[in-house]
Amino acid sequence: MPGVRIEELQTPPAIDRLPRDKHGRPIPWFVHVDENGAPDFRVIRRGGITDALRFELCWVCGRHRGRHAAFVIGPMCAVNRVSAEPPAHLECALYSAQACPFLTTPAMRRRERGLDEMGVVDPAGEMIPRNPGVALVWSSRSWSTFPDPDGHLLLDIGDPTATSWWAHGRPATREEVLTSIESGLPLLQAACDRDRRPDLARAELERQILTARDLVPV
Repeated sequence: MPGVRIEELQTPPAIDRLPRDKHGRPIPWFVHVDENGAPDFRVIRRGGITDALRFELCWVCGRHRGRHAAFVIGPMCAVNRVSAEPPAHLECALYSAQACPFLTTPAMRRRERGLDEMGVVDPAGEMIPRNPGVALVWSSRSWSTFPDPDGHLLLDIGDPTATSWWAHGRPATREEVLTSIESGLPLLQAACDRDRRPDLARAELERQILTARDLVPV
């Protein structure tokens, strides 16, 4: 079930004003650009997370965001309600869920080559290195920040005011969402087993799973 072609999407004005790569694609504000002007979509710009939070900037277009904002997350973030990336305008988040090559191509894998040489480090929290196959746009007014054990900032995405699931650039089916959730749960369960109180961590995870399943489209 194919989605809308990117050429057919209505580009939000703020994204339309972004610089373009050699293929004509907008370069999101958070993306690292090297000294030759070439973007690396795998890498976050230096100070990007801190600046986005401090100056209330949209993660995608870089313009002022406001408190009511939207996160583009995977299903596991819907379970634990934690994100490593700041939120965006709702329209920028929705565009990303429909246009980003990584989010719209479930078979696409993360390219790791060259990252060590660049000195790139993993984001805060416990990264799940997979393409979940579906993306969730999570709107919230109640999100907040908190430090991980190493002192790096993570975001509690709060309660959603609205959610929408996407796959292949179009609304995701219930089966696609459930499959993605189930395939990712062993990773969260393994994290529970590493906790100081794995029994309590497992019990809390089960509660979070039930809450997340209520958000799955009918």
